[in-house]
Amino acid sequence: MKTKLVFLLIIPVMLMSCKQEQTETTRPGPFVEKIQYDVYVKSPHTGYDWWIDNLPGPQREDLVDWIFETAYSGEMQAYDYFNKKLTVEEVKAIGVDTVLRTLMQTEEPYEMYDDTVIHKPDRDDVVKVRFLERWYLDKEGKTFEKEIIGIAPVLEMFDDEGNFFANQPLFWLYFDESYPAEHKKE
Repeated sequence: MKTKLVFLLIIPVMLMSCKQEQTETTRPGPFVEKIQYDVYVKSPHTGYDWWIDNLPGPQREDLVDWIFETAYSGEMQAYDYFNKKLTVEEVKAIGVDTVLRTLMQTEEPYEMYDDTVIHKPDRDDVVKVRFLERWYLDKEGKTFEKEIIGIAPVLEMFDDEGNFFANQPLFWLYFDESYPAEHKKE
């Protein structure tokens, strides 16, 4: 009788563990491709509805704060564009721009003077988030799944005249820890 009871208790546990393994490892279809793209989190289009190319202020701030806090704390390993591991100090130094500028005093005698201007990017400078994903497609079952591999905060860069010239990802955080090593093999 005890053997039957133990057997009846073990079978459901075994079935549940098999089912969990299957759902964790299966995808809806074959791997299609890796893709990298930018998503605005701060819309440049003031005429659009608020939700197009935009996250509402608190959600945007939470997302961008989380990215910076995670990288600055070392909770997740940050990488540069070439997948080189960055120290926390290196991450904090990214995007910091120190420039010597000649300025004019705002009051008489309006003399010229040199001053060092230091700009450090903050969450308000981040207008995009770059995603690196794996896509899976099951044509027969008509399902599509996206797996996020990594995320990077992106700044729009402008020259001294205010002309846009580049999107600059600051650093990468990878949710799939095997990705940087896997990527080097490709």
